[in-house]
Amino acid sequence: MSDNQAFLDHINQGYTTKGDFITMGAAMHEGETITNAHVKIPLKTLNRHGLIAGATGTGKTKTLQVIAENLSEKGIPVLLMDIKGDLSGIAAASPGHPKIDERHEKIGIPFEAKEFPVEILSLSEQDGVRLRATVSEFGPVLLSRILDVTETQAGILSIIFKYCDDNKLPLLDLKDLKKVLQFSTAEGKKELEKDYGRISSASTGSILRKIVELEQQGADIFFGEKSFEVDDLCRVDENGRGVINIIRLTDIQDRPKLFSTFMLSLLAEIYGTFPEQGDSDRPELVIFLDEAHLIFKQASNALMDQIESIVKLIRSKGVGLYFVTQNPTDVPDGVLGQLGLKVQHALRAFTAKDRKAIKLTAENYPESEYYDTKEMLTSLGIGEALVSALDEKGRPTPLAATMLRAPMSRMDVLTDTELKALLKKSRLSSKYNEDVDRESAYELLSKKIEKAEAEEAKAAAKKEREKLNRSSSSSRSKSRRTSATEKAVIKVLTSATFIRGALGVLNKLLK
Repeated sequence: MSDNQAFLDHINQGYTTKGDFITMGAAMHEGETITNAHVKIPLKTLNRHGLIAGATGTGKTKTLQVIAENLSEKGIPVLLMDIKGDLSGIAAASPGHPKIDERHEKIGIPFEAKEFPVEILSLSEQDGVRLRATVSEFGPVLLSRILDVTETQAGILSIIFKYCDDNKLPLLDLKDLKKVLQFSTAEGKKELEKDYGRISSASTGSILRKIVELEQQGADIFFGEKSFEVDDLCRVDENGRGVINIIRLTDIQDRPKLFSTFMLSLLAEIYGTFPEQGDSDRPELVIFLDEAHLIFKQASNALMDQIESIVKLIRSKGVGLYFVTQNPTDVPDGVLGQLGLKVQHALRAFTAKDRKAIKLTAENYPESEYYDTKEMLTSLGIGEALVSALDEKGRPTPLAATMLRAPMSRMDVLTDTELKALLKKSRLSSKYNEDVDRESAYELLSKKIEKAEAEEAKAAAKKEREKLNRSSSSSRSKSRRTSATEKAVIKVLTSATFIRGALGVLNKLLK
């Protein structure tokens, strides 16, 4: 038996599946693509999360595109983070190319150009279906971790949320939260102290500064209504294909706080909303987090704990998370250990740090009698990758240096005209793109403060009137007493007795 035949048997045996699957491409041996040595990923294990890594320009985005297309074909909805702005072409069919045909001939899969159902979403003011969430939906625990506050300050946030719940004050946006925090140490200080205990103005001041920092990264646009319903991510089109939801994030690359805030709220909402799936045959939703290091950048320990917990738990809801980044070391070990599918494109060994990263990366893959993993990591070409997955029983599949299939859709962005036409066809725009600013904590507390101030002014005016009345009454009383005295004196002076007495004294003096 030739080496190539033995290798083909090795791959086919390791990647045999009983259930449905997607095909990544064909395995390579000694630099040659082995036709029909197909690397297949069972749908059953796609909720076990994954990683797509590699240096810039090695084909990570195209790999993401291939997986998303094939999932859509199987009726599985997808959510993509488009930070570089190069994924909108999924909505248009590939124009094809002789090199694509040549690649697919080597793989043993016919190439078919297709367009896919796409929904464009937006986290900022860019065109697309607006994604929003209310402060109440975050809750005090998640918000505390996003703001990276102290334990004492987290307790104050819990009190604020409880006070708002008890008094029916909706916390919709950051304006509401700031108003309640200011109210708690000013006009409402006595009210809150009576029922919830003393709240330090120094602590609320610190929380307010954290909120302002979040606002400066654009979170004031994200917090509010109408809140996005995560069930709308799980739609299929009239042909039974899963909708590929693309979030345009090209304008928030320098705002990692906003990105991590959104991602955590989305994952928390999905975990809290989706029913338990158990060990199902296919995922309900697959999420790709491009430039994944932005999620972990500047993240506090508390935030990292939250991310790791969600990654561990959310797969039971039938949701797969796929991190796309340049180097596996960008992803924390606690998260990396949870990833089933790993697609590793080439790495570059330009520095000692790079060589160390390559050595660590090689240790994350199963040993293979056919490859020197460390050497292979630096010799892979564009559109080639080391693939390791899980079979249907959860066991690692053989390591395969894979010639990846080409995307069926366009490997370029839509034109402005095409994008406008796509946005016009959106079924969600009318539902989420209307600005809603209903009466919430800010307005209700403002009215409460105005009413209290009006009552206080009314009480002060009444007190002033009473003071004036008392002063006037005292003056009248004094005047009456003076008048009575004068009358008495006049009466005495004009009496006959007084006159006779006075005349008698005068007569004596004249004599």
